[in-house]
Amino acid sequence: MSLPCSDQSIRPKKMQSASLPRGVEAVRCWCGDLCKVKEVTDFSDWLGMKFFMCANYESDPPESISAYLRPPSPPPLCMYYRWIDTEMPDWAVTEIRERGRRAWASLDLEERREKAEAEEKAEQKKEWEDYCVEQRAFIDEMKRKNQEEILRLEEVYRQREQAREAERERKRERARAAKAAEEVGDGKGKYPRWTE
Repeated sequence: MSLPCSDQSIRPKKMQSASLPRGVEAVRCWCGDLCKVKEVTDFSDWLGMKFFMCANYESDPPESISAYLRPPSPPPLCMYYRWIDTEMPDWAVTEIRERGRRAWASLDLEERREKAEAEEKAEQKKEWEDYCVEQRAFIDEMKRKNQEEILRLEEVYRQREQAREAERERKRERARAAKAAEEVGDGKGKYPRWTE
């Protein structure tokens, strides 16, 4: 067994009542009361190890008289505690290894999940970028086709306008020729022939 200790920085925080191991005699604390036997339940280097502690310790409050009202812990008479075990029991070592294995497996699973999510996001981003490139190419192609159509229609309208202007010019020429022929023709009177 170890020496009594009052260093509270290394005292276990989570514990439960335990039975006195076979072959170990009960001891009295500094205040003279018989010590309680506790077992560490905190996941630490002392998991499963047993120790003596003062029966009047502040972490052992009196029983509550109500489910809603918890009385304050009594002040400690002494801060005595003493380790019974010097090594962790086999089940605690196995538990720590199993918890470590589960923690690493969980971490590995979390990393794989994060990696899969990152790959999925990267794939979605790449698909979106490809879609955007396709849409840009489609829009550029439509703009090019629209521009070509505008140029074609402008050429068609220009040709129609030229044809219409040529037709008008032909009619004007014919009108000028008819007018000139009429002026050269019968000019006997002031009025047209059919009115005389």
